[in-house]
Amino acid sequence: MFGQTAVGSTANTPSGSRMFRYEVVGLRQSAETDKFGYPIRNSGSVFITVPYNRMNEEMQRILRMGGKIVSIEPLTAAE
Repeated sequence: MFGQTAVGSTANTPSGSRMFRYEVVGLRQSAETDKFGYPIRNSGSVFITVPYNRMNEEMQRILRMGGKIVSIEPLTAAE
């Protein structure tokens, strides 16, 4: 598994079923990340999978945690 997966209730709509993978670097441990229950590394990439309808919300969350989005890739059904 590449990272976290966020699944919404609109997965049966065309836009809700499209998934994207963010490659994120620089996440730091904070009050926000303490909620996850596991430590965040300062180095290396983290991959986060997000449905299309939550992309903006997830980008804001990553930036609040001090991360930098390196790339965004659409996922295909074969992955």
